[in-house]
Amino acid sequence: MADNDDLKGLRGWLIFVGLGVVIWPFRLIAELLPLYSEIFTDGSFEILTTPGSEAYHPMWAPLIIFETVFNSLIILATCYLIYLYFSKHYLFPKVYIAITLFSLVFIPFDAWLVSFVMPDEPMLDPETTKQLVRTLVSATIWVPYMLISQRVKATFVEKLPYKSNQADDSNAVASA
Repeated sequence: MADNDDLKGLRGWLIFVGLGVVIWPFRLIAELLPLYSEIFTDGSFEILTTPGSEAYHPMWAPLIIFETVFNSLIILATCYLIYLYFSKHYLFPKVYIAITLFSLVFIPFDAWLVSFVMPDEPMLDPETTKQLVRTLVSATIWVPYMLISQRVKATFVEKLPYKSNQADDSNAVASA
């Protein structure tokens, strides 16, 4: 039991995970807010989505709205991830893995959708490739860590659904 207590806590490699988790939503906001605020305030959205305009494509409106909604949900999910991390909630590793893998799938999927609207542009432009590589490297390092780390298993145990049942069972056995 002492060994498990030594591993419990937001220490070791989990500090790097925590830094990444805290930075994640702010990085997304810093990247996306200027882009989307500009699209929706400078008339770009109207130009891209108005039939008859030179830049019109029928897929622009659904694509921009889809990206805006998806990225907003990812920002909210990463904020929730901060809560899970600092509360040492048992769901943290699962939610972290889900968001990371979902992002890893979304980047090429979104690039593929954009290729229908902009067929003359390369699907994996330098910025998309950078995002994909960054997410792939992160997933390659941290997903296995979440799955096999003894520190992760010892730390993220708060609010386990069966934790209170074990305590009740222990009390029942002790009183018997």
